[in-house]
Amino acid sequence: MVAQGEQPASLAERLDRLFKAVRPAGRREYTYEEVAAAIREDGISISHTYVWQLRKGLRDNPTKRHLEGLAHFFGVPASYFLDDDTSGVDDQLELLVALRDSDVRALALRASGLSPASIKAVLGMVQHARSIEGLPPADEAAGTTGEGGVTGAADADES
Repeated sequence: MVAQGEQPASLAERLDRLFKAVRPAGRREYTYEEVAAAIREDGISISHTYVWQLRKGLRDNPTKRHLEGLAHFFGVPASYFLDDDTSGVDDQLELLVALRDSDVRALALRASGLSPASIKAVLGMVQHARSIEGLPPADEAAGTTGEGGVTGAADADES
């Protein structure tokens, strides 16, 4: 959510956030060439130079089709580039980045198959560890509803 008096993130900042968060497994971020080629495969004319210009803020008025192509590629709703409040998607991107941490991923994978009571106990231990380290409760930090769901983020178009 954008605080009163605070400017929403620019198109370049949002696109940069996507490049940094959404990456192929075991690799650095996508190249401009990869992004442009994938968008062109969807029938949208775009060059890697234009993608670079958008990310660097040198161009800031893409067509609706360009925004749709970028959104589809990165798996976010096109509204991510237009709406003032992007907190839901941003929270999911932060989670994606956190899951790249092998220890966080290992913890999540090891919880798979546990009973609901055991999962609740593990979550309680994580909350306790967060409070000891002075971190906010996980439901505030990750944008969850408190019941394990994520709020505010729409699913990407499946077209």
